[in-house]
Amino acid sequence: MLINKARILLTGATGGLGGALAKQLAEAGAHLLLSGRDAKKLQALQLTLGAAASYIVADLNASEGVTTLVHAAQAERVNVLINNAGVSSFGLYDEQNWSAWEQVLSTNLIAPMRLTQALLPQLKAQPQASIVNVGSTFGSIPFAGFAAYSSAKAGLRGFSQSLRRELADTSVTVIHVAPRAISTPLNTAAVNALNQALGNTSDTPESVARDIIKALAANTLESHIGFPERLFAWLNGFAPQLIDQGLRNKLATIKQHARTQD
Repeated sequence: MLINKARILLTGATGGLGGALAKQLAEAGAHLLLSGRDAKKLQALQLTLGAAASYIVADLNASEGVTTLVHAAQAERVNVLINNAGVSSFGLYDEQNWSAWEQVLSTNLIAPMRLTQALLPQLKAQPQASIVNVGSTFGSIPFAGFAAYSSAKAGLRGFSQSLRRELADTSVTVIHVAPRAISTPLNTAAVNALNQALGNTSDTPESVARDIIKALAANTLESHIGFPERLFAWLNGFAPQLIDQGLRNKLATIKQHARTQD
């Protein structure tokens, strides 16, 4: 995909990673349709990007929000969809409210699936089109304390792979990118403390954005960002019991931080 020829619908545009993606894509010559729920933040971001971007306020967890966004994408002749919007949730499974689970599953999995289906006729009509699903290492290495988030991101990975195979005879490419931890406000104080205690590396939004754009430009269908996470993702598919044992040794630390959240 030639970035300077891309007309991109970017969801979750006002988040840490979304903002970095928007700025780097605009600098590379793409035209952007920014989506989010905060009108003031969207307007501020659009003003920094100028003519390279327009924006629309939409709640992707509501059917009317998806409809509004699809109409705007059609008007902008979008040929790239980046499903970036997401929320996280850290806590022990038996201590979390089901409403928190519903929000994570809806935002991270159901919403991108619904938006993709609604926009697919528009994308299939383009000479070349791409869908980029921003997943997580936790979708390939499900992690204790992140059962809802890991489940949603594992589902997004499965959706990406199955849809890619279904669209193999079309002009639409489906790309799945799985970052490791990112230093954004999405992380709570407890998550930051856990990452520090476990020695987990957190990447900057800017570096992750660069990797996502590289994957889009090169049509890299599957990528995990970061090492050794890339190795662990492969190992979890090959010999999950080894990852089971490795995480068991960290379980006391995970539980300690999960129970000290505000």
